[in-house]
Amino acid sequence: MPTNLLFRRLVAGLTVSALVASACSAGGDENARDVTNDSTASAVTEEDELAEQETEAEGSRVEVTGPTTTFLPDVGVEFSTEGGVLRGNANVDVIEDRAAADNLPSTLSGLDWPTDWGRRTVEDWEEFLSGLGGSDPRDGIPPIDTPVFETVALASQWLGPREPGALVTVNGESRFYPLSILTRHEIVNDAFGDVPVAVTFCPLCNTALAFDRRVDGETLRFGVSGLLRNSDLVMWDDSTTSLWQQITGEAVVGDYAGTELAILPTSVVSFSQFSENFPEGRSLAAESAFGRQSYGVNPYVGYSSSERPFLFNGEVDDSLPALSRVIGVDTDDGARAYPFAVAQEVMVINDVIGEIPVVVFAGGETADALDQQVIGVSDAIGTALALDPVVDGETLRFSPGPEAGQFTDDQTGSTWSIVGLATDGPLAGTQLNTVVHRNEFWFAWQAFFGADSLFES
Repeated sequence: MPTNLLFRRLVAGLTVSALVASACSAGGDENARDVTNDSTASAVTEEDELAEQETEAEGSRVEVTGPTTTFLPDVGVEFSTEGGVLRGNANVDVIEDRAAADNLPSTLSGLDWPTDWGRRTVEDWEEFLSGLGGSDPRDGIPPIDTPVFETVALASQWLGPREPGALVTVNGESRFYPLSILTRHEIVNDAFGDVPVAVTFCPLCNTALAFDRRVDGETLRFGVSGLLRNSDLVMWDDSTTSLWQQITGEAVVGDYAGTELAILPTSVVSFSQFSENFPEGRSLAAESAFGRQSYGVNPYVGYSSSERPFLFNGEVDDSLPALSRVIGVDTDDGARAYPFAVAQEVMVINDVIGEIPVVVFAGGETADALDQQVIGVSDAIGTALALDPVVDGETLRFSPGPEAGQFTDDQTGSTWSIVGLATDGPLAGTQLNTVVHRNEFWFAWQAFFGADSLFES
């Protein structure tokens, strides 16, 4: 299994690289190459909206332009309009070792990168493994740098209702990033108005996270380094070639070592859950890169049902199967991992981490992106996400609702959807804030956050 998976990963990288080269030589799809989502976009005017409607009527893809404000939602992290970096990490010491570049292991010594190997937070270089071959594997799996978005109606022409994707909301604007695209690119360098965002997905850890791309006022472009640590994607930036751990958003090697990116709340939901709750939202279009015919097939067939994680050399705590999913919540007051199986059984978990209240909603028929060959018809694993239950200073307590995928708060009897939107009752129209969380495999969570954080019902 591991050898076959490595082969498929290498083939996937080579295939998308070849497609990029082919697209560049042919000029590519005009819409996919020319429509970008940059931070200088202005607000959409009424005339623009009419033009957009006419374009949509013709079945064409349209650009999404976000608001120009720098307001960010309250997600438990103190943001700055200069970017959410340098929060500091009290648990991590930066190792200054200028001789390190002369003593790198073979995995790293052959990389002709301008990375400052003398600064790192990782003690053991052997934790880095090669996920892709070659002397310079950077962007062997190419990120998307010019994303194109489409309406829910257009996306429904090729995305099935159970298709999983990353839901990201910034400044009240919600976007859906299909995992069928993210498994092939792993990073989308995007922007919500003035907020540059990197939407990332590590298939080997099943971790979807979005980050503010600003560091000290500079906007970084992130790519796939080709390296893995604890099986997790290691990103690189195009400014300093520092290496960044995807699951934590922390720079682990290079000039930025010890710096943390601000994490934007990200949830993995089905396309039907996105379209029902955010009918005016936009979905990442396949024309952003290779077109519809290139997506929907899982390059990691059978991975989520395997017994052992791929390219992982650490110990796995046996409290849960290594590749069972958890809802991992990491707060300043502590961390907690809620087993997917428990959440799906009880549907609602009301909890407090330290002094921070959290509610977990679970349900739905979201497909597993990492098991069967065709993602849209893969076995259902459902949806589970963590939300902030505080509304107007009051902590609500929730129970399963009258129908599947619905939830009711005990205080007002309002009905809520799985994404935390009140659809009926006194609080109708209220949206709960999403708590920063991850839907990763147990082995990945316990490797980075410890096994003692496992929730016990």
